[in-house]
Amino acid sequence: MRDDARLEDLGGGLHAYLQPDGSWGLSNAGLVCDSGESLLIDTLYDLPLTQRMLEAMRAATPAAQRIDTLVNTHANGDHCYGNELVGDARIIASTASAEEMDAVTPSVMAALLEGADGLGAAGAFLRRAFGAFEFEGITLTPPTETFDGQLDLRVGDRRVELIEVGPAHTRGDVIVHVPDAGAIFTGDILFIDGTPIMWEGPVANWIDACEKIAALEPRVIVPGHGPLTDVKGALAVRDYLVYVRDEARKRYDAGLSAREAALDIRLGDYSAWLDSERIAVNVLTLYREFGDPSPPPGPIEMFALMAELAR
Repeated sequence: MRDDARLEDLGGGLHAYLQPDGSWGLSNAGLVCDSGESLLIDTLYDLPLTQRMLEAMRAATPAAQRIDTLVNTHANGDHCYGNELVGDARIIASTASAEEMDAVTPSVMAALLEGADGLGAAGAFLRRAFGAFEFEGITLTPPTETFDGQLDLRVGDRRVELIEVGPAHTRGDVIVHVPDAGAIFTGDILFIDGTPIMWEGPVANWIDACEKIAALEPRVIVPGHGPLTDVKGALAVRDYLVYVRDEARKRYDAGLSAREAALDIRLGDYSAWLDSERIAVNVLTLYREFGDPSPPPGPIEMFALMAELAR
């Protein structure tokens, strides 16, 4: 287990749990407290990681001794596989996220890793990305409550806004806005110093989500992956998405395949972002949006292409 995760006090009863360097599976989470009540934003990829996070939160504030409400920002396992450790809480997600949550279960991830040696370059990539996590023995614990659009909650005397901005990264992405603290927890709408990965799209929704975050003028932003950021970070993700959309469109119109386009696009300054090989998935998703009639590749094919680019 990595030992560089840390709980950061954001002031005013807010905390961010950050897992450097924010690569595959190393997601962030958040805690909002007021008047003895607590709201947890996301759990982590496995039970040991989530347990360590909860212990750090309990040591930091009495309100975290019992988590009253958990919000899952989306359905990816690194934001919800630890839910069972707060299974007594009210667990909230968007309707679309709840419906997607059993698409890739912990047992599926465990089976992929068990069979990775037989998957060639894709398997080696999967093992490198996910081999450190413990997927066995996790009981997938779904939301107890769903919503569409926006849901306003109270944490003590504090108002917290859940705003659905997906489909974008996944089918039902949600950001969590704490107006009185000037804070936003974005889930995987924001990857900072790392490359966003667009499993779902459409890209216009994701671009709009970045601009919506900026328009709220937060004091601090807790991204789904990477370090704390501000409005500049949100706009940098927007600019990446615009750039990749436009570059992919040029190659689609020129008749290149999605693979050829992913290999051909020059990322410039974005090549320094972590996990730049995710351009492969982003182009495949964009091509689908553009109307590419080719059969969509399966996950193994996508990881094989990312492995090729990572080399």
